[in-house]
Formats: sequence, structure tokens, C-alpha cells
Amino acid sequence: MHNFLILLLATLAWGASFHLAAQDIHIVPRPQEVVVGEGSFTLDGGIPIRAGAQSEAAARVLQDAIGERTGIRLAIGGNAGSRAPAVKFEVDETLGQEAYRLIVGGEGIELLASGGAGWFYGVQSLLQLLPETDHSVESFQLPAVTISDAPRFAWRAFMLDEGRFFKGSEQVKLLLDEMAHLKMNVFHWHLVDDQGWRIEIKKYPLLTEVGGKRKSSQVGPLKWDSPIQSAEPHEGFYTQDEIREIVAYAAARHITVVPEIEMPGHSSAAIAAYPWLGTAKQKIEVPIWFGVSQDVYDVSDPKVVRFLTDVLDEVVSLFPSRVIHIGGDEVKYDHWKSSPTVREYMANNGLDTPAELQVFFTNGISRYLESKGRRMMGWNEIMGHNLHDYQDTADTESDQELASSTIVHFWKGDPELATRAAENGFEIVNSLHSRTYLDYSYESIPLSEAYAFDPVPKELDPSYHDNIIGTGCQMWGEWIPTDGQMHFLVFPRIAAYAEVGWTEKEHKSFEAFKAALPRLQQRWISKGIYYAPDAVVEKQAAGN
Repeated sequence: MHNFLILLLATLAWGASFHLAAQDIHIVPRPQEVVVGEGSFTLDGGIPIRAGAQSEAAARVLQDAIGERTGIRLAIGGNAGSRAPAVKFEVDETLGQEAYRLIVGGEGIELLASGGAGWFYGVQSLLQLLPETDHSVESFQLPAVTISDAPRFAWRAFMLDEGRFFKGSEQVKLLLDEMAHLKMNVFHWHLVDDQGWRIEIKKYPLLTEVGGKRKSSQVGPLKWDSPIQSAEPHEGFYTQDEIREIVAYAAARHITVVPEIEMPGHSSAAIAAYPWLGTAKQKIEVPIWFGVSQDVYDVSDPKVVRFLTDVLDEVVSLFPSRVIHIGGDEVKYDHWKSSPTVREYMANNGLDTPAELQVFFTNGISRYLESKGRRMMGWNEIMGHNLHDYQDTADTESDQELASSTIVHFWKGDPELATRAAENGFEIVNSLHSRTYLDYSYESIPLSEAYAFDPVPKELDPSYHDNIIGTGCQMWGEWIPTDGQMHFLVFPRIAAYAEVGWTEKEHKSFEAFKAALPRLQQRWISKGIYYAPDAVVEKQAAGN
């Protein structure tokens, strides 16, 4: 009798049916519309998945995820005309490119979309309805529900800066997986900076051989003022084959990889490799201190401009992204002002200030990218904005007009600058540093503040709202030498920013978001992500 009871209990534990109550429907980012019905649907191994050629990739994502989570391996196939219960992927041409409709009823599950992205995002929502179980089950129940959903913004980005600390493919893929689960669609990859060059350029091998290494790194705890060095070399870069692999990995998750190749500033690593690139034409080392560059590209030198277009040629061949980010921030104009050749170049081209020179140069890069079928994006200094105390106000005066096709990445300055740019017809990605920078502490940007960010400036007339195409959250790398430090700062705030980008303001709820976090945290634990605990983000938020 005793052995029979043990066997019975084991069988029940193995073959139990799990039920998710309607009140437990928590999906991040929060859908635009959720209508809970009556009853439920029982999913077991006998339920097939029916998908067409367009939806088969999303169907396989669902098949694999259900198998991993529950042990149930659903078959893809079956009679398309059958009315028997099934998980059906169906085409609805009335839905937008990333929109989906998910219907769970007593007769099965329907996922409707007009293309791959919509089905993929519907799958991500369906997976968040699955019950939590750490072992195989024979079946589980899902509540009857209809979800109609589409993103608020087209550009929903996460940025990783690897110019400062190289992370490698494994961490990048981990981040891409979490972005995909949260319906984020742009991986902004900051691959070069003063302290490191992380992308192989075959025509200029010293960029990685020299520029991809530094002999030490500034470390905390005082951060920017810290006199402490690690006394440990740091190096790393991605080969072009590795780049292609990551781009393909992202594409399979409906994420576009947008590379950032800094110019004309933040260029010390490149100048260390090839001193003739700099304004001073002097040999330097890859900086071991963080902060603004020791030198900038000499944009008056045709050989330097050719170098930059050569680099962009290889970048364009690696990244299918329609948009290429050229940085353009924090260019110290003193370097140009001290150069006789640069001053002569400015005079010959009717350029009165360094800001005009930067816009003139940037427009040339824009034309070059357009000749390659691409579009330029840059931080808002590329408009000639005066954002920094170290610049003389007179140096930032400009009557040069930035190329109208430019996407302006707003990060610093009076929000009126973003409003004015939008009113002038520019498309804007709003990543205001005080609200979206992940290197900032939870005391500076608590979870509640991250969640409350609205990319559309309050003063912007509604007729220009469509010019705000989205937002991004930025993980700058100066103070994240370890993966764990990065995890702590990124998670859980990345989930808040995902909802900022996806969910319409009137449908957002911070209380509902917090209620959904435990499910995400369990996912992160299973993947070895060391997120910031609730006590940290809530304590800091309360004291903010």
C-alpha cells in the first residue's frame, strides 16, 4: 500500500494539469486591449499547431518554448481544414506589421497577424500566459482571453556600449533573447569609442590589433573622479563572421542591429592605431581613463574622410539595417581650432564656426550613406546644439542645415531642442539621459521613473507627434566591467522601457507592471541573469 501511494503521488506530480486564473494574466509589455472570456482551453500533446509558410518560424518558436517549459511537444501540421481544437496561425491583412490578435477559447488558440513580426510577438504574449512549472506535465489550461495588440512606437531600442568593456557573443545573445521576449526591436550596438575599437575592419587591421586593446582601465568607486586604475589589460573585438552570426541571431527574433561608428569625436582608439587620422597627427595610446577624447578626426584631410567611408563600406556590408548611427556627440572643438590646416579648410568652405564644420562634415557622411541606400542617425549635437560647458558658445553657432533625412537621437539639452527638431520635420528617437541611461543608479532613475518616461515632449503639438518615432535605453559601459554589474543595472529597468516603447499611455499601469515582474524575475533567474532585487529598486524609488 505504501509503495502504491508513492507511485500515485509521483504520477499526479508528473501528469498534473495546471490552470492559470484570469486574474493572473500579466504580460509585459502590457497589451493595448485584453478581454477575458469565460472558461478555458486545455492544451495537451494531442493538440496540433497549424501554420503556413509565412508563420512557420513563429510556430517553431512556440513549439520549442512549450516543450522546454512543460515537456509537451506539439506537432506542427495536421489537416488545415479540420475543425478539431488546434493552435492556429492565421493571416489577417488588416493588422499592421507588428500587430497581432491572440484568441484563446474553448475550441483552441488563434494567432492572427499580417506577417512574421506580429506572429512572433503574439507568441511572446502567449508564452507569458503559460503556467509556471519546473517539471513536465501532461496538460495545462489557459483562460479564455482575447488580446488585441500593436506597438505605440516603431523604434524600441536597447543600446549596449562595448567600446569601454567588451562583453562577447554569449552576453549579446542573452540580451537579444530578453529584448525579443519584451518585444523590443532595435539593438543599438555601440562598437567603437575612445577606449576601444570592437569591430574587425579588414582594410585597417590595426583598428583591432592596436585600438582593440588598452593596458588598464579606470575603476571606481568615485567613478569619473576616481584616480584608481585596474592595472589589468582589457581587449576584445568581434570578427566579421561573429558580427554576421549575431545579426542573423537578432533577425530571427525580429530585431534590427543598428551599429554605431563614432565620428568625428570619440575616436582616440582609431587614432592610436593610425595617428594620421587625428588633428594633431601625433602618436597616442588607447586611453585608460574614461571621458571625452584626447583628439578627434581631422575632417579637413581627404585621406581621413576616405578612411571613414572605407570603414562604412565594410559596416554596410555587415549590417542590413537601413539606419547607420554615426554618433557625433562630445566633439571637443579645441582640437580643430588649434589646427592651421583645419582653419584653412573652414575658410575655403565658408565655415565660420566648428559647429558649422561638424554639420558640413556630417552632411557629407549622410550623402555617402544615402548613396549606399542607407540613412544616417546621430546624437543631437549633430544639429549644432550647444550641450556642454567645455564648448565656447561662439563655437556652437551655426547656420548650416542638417540633412533632412537624418534621424536625430535626442539625449541631452532642453527638451525644447527635441520639440523644435520635430517641428522642423526631423524624425526623433528620444533617449533623454536623465530618464533612460542605464548606467545611472537606481537612486537617479528608480524603476518608477523609468516606467513613467514619455518620449513625446509635453509641449509638442499633436500634429508633430508622429515625428517621435520611438525611444531607447542606453547601457553605457564605463562602469560595468563585469556581466553581473551590467545585469544589475539593466534588469528590471529594461522591462519598464519595453513597456514605454510598446504600450499606449492610457493603457499603462505601474501597479500591473509590478504584479507582472515576478514572472519575469523567474525567467531571469533561470537564465543566470543577476537582476536588481525589489528591495533595491523600491527602496531607492521611495527615497527619490
